[in-house]
Amino acid sequence: MKIDAKGVYYRELNQKIREAVAGGAESIELMNVNGQYFIGDGINRPVTITIHGVPGNDLGAFMNGATIIVKENGQDNIGNTMNAGKVVVHGHAGDVLGYGMRGGRVHILKDVGYRVGIHMKSFDENKPVLIAGGKAGDFFGEYMAGGVLILLGMYTDDPEKPKHGFRFGTGMHGGVIYIRGAVDETKLSREVGIFPVTQEDQQELEGYLKDFCKDFRLDLKEVLSEPFIKVLPKSKRPSK
Repeated sequence: MKIDAKGVYYRELNQKIREAVAGGAESIELMNVNGQYFIGDGINRPVTITIHGVPGNDLGAFMNGATIIVKENGQDNIGNTMNAGKVVVHGHAGDVLGYGMRGGRVHILKDVGYRVGIHMKSFDENKPVLIAGGKAGDFFGEYMAGGVLILLGMYTDDPEKPKHGFRFGTGMHGGVIYIRGAVDETKLSREVGIFPVTQEDQQELEGYLKDFCKDFRLDLKEVLSEPFIKVLPKSKRPSK
């Protein structure tokens, strides 16, 4: 099913999407998307929504099982408090990705902005996973309480840009961050440290990366050609 979003107000567009999902649509293509907010929010059925264009903020917020594929760039707040499902962005994405995310996966091919993974947490059996194939801004993993963040630093349009910004892991007290290659220790917040990747970690990591590479048709061997390091909180107490 195709929906032309050209010139359509975001509320009207989202109403059309909800009606299509309620009608049993398994696959929806949105054409000419240009900044409309809240696409896919709250959808709790296993529908696939493919977006041609650039969606607005809060893509996939509160989502519970759908798959959203963005063929271009994404903006801010992708996966806000997401429970389950997947968001795949074939370009760059903005700030505050995965805010309070409790499950599901977010795969961004290229660079991401500031405060990615803020307040991510595990919920019951759910473990959220967010992978950025490019580089990240400041406050990566801020106040992280659970889940998995992975930063590759590979697929970027700005090779001179640092892999990540300052205040890395500020307030982090749970979850795990994996970085391909080295991390700039001068930019780490004092409550986190670098730890070796165990064999169990490596198996889990490779599973996540296999899924990521499948979404973007990347070479898994190339991604794994450089070792990863692990960043964890030194304490599980948020106040430290």
